[in-house]
Amino acid sequence: MSPPEPPRPLEPRPPEPRFAVNLSLLLTELPLLERPAAAAAAGFTAVELWWPWPDRPVPEKRQLYSLRAALEDAGTRLVGLNFYAGRLPGPDRGALSLPGPESERFRANLDVAAGFAASLGCTALNALYGNRVPGIDGKVQDALALDNLVLAARAADRAGAVLLVEALNAVESPRYPLTTAAQAAEVVDAVNTASGLDNARLLLDLYHLAMGDADLPAVIDRWTGITGHVQIADVPGRGAPGTGLLDFPALLGALGAAGYDGWVGLEYKADHAKAFDWLRDFRTTRPA
Repeated sequence: MSPPEPPRPLEPRPPEPRFAVNLSLLLTELPLLERPAAAAAAGFTAVELWWPWPDRPVPEKRQLYSLRAALEDAGTRLVGLNFYAGRLPGPDRGALSLPGPESERFRANLDVAAGFAASLGCTALNALYGNRVPGIDGKVQDALALDNLVLAARAADRAGAVLLVEALNAVESPRYPLTTAAQAAEVVDAVNTASGLDNARLLLDLYHLAMGDADLPAVIDRWTGITGHVQIADVPGRGAPGTGLLDFPALLGALGAAGYDGWVGLEYKADHAKAFDWLRDFRTTRPA
């Protein structure tokens, strides 16, 4: 009688996703300069930001210095930053496709944002496309957008960063033209072709895609290869994972299985006191 076969070794548990706190939506009960320390106190080493001064594409140097010092003093790494995007939070969804003053403000911000990112080792810069403007041909806006995105790709390249292009959802952003991963990926491809830099990537925001009724596992399978950053919030309500309908252990597991090992931005709304309670359950229920 042959001896029993030895038990097969267990597959190693996949590493936990690398989470970054979005300081523009979370911890907003605190002043901006206190949020990095609060994120660090909650156990995070990385954060992301929308452009922090929506009325100033070129802020005063002291504002940049103060924010840089707050991030460095807290020991938090900035891993994602938006270029100037107009009034956000507010009615705007970017400036780069808007002819006139907003496009000029976007261009004025490019080297400022890229320089700030470079000074902190931030390697992802997000450029929101902008809403359609009544009375202006969409093709005119798209041509301007491509010109500005190429400039943004060059600025990102000088900073050692990738340029991100993001789809939003049509429910909350009905005039924003990129509402599917495929549409955003088409822009990514156009920018890479026009710039020759191959540094444009997809920002895969699972909340916005789910709000558009996307098949998220299929999206992950199809587009992870050109994804440079991921953001999450639950649906409906844009709350923390576990407050809605999405299965984040499965979705984040699928991202890992598809080869994504980048940052996952926590871009949801929650009270400071309970903002990160969901992580305890996530760590016990995610796929082994």
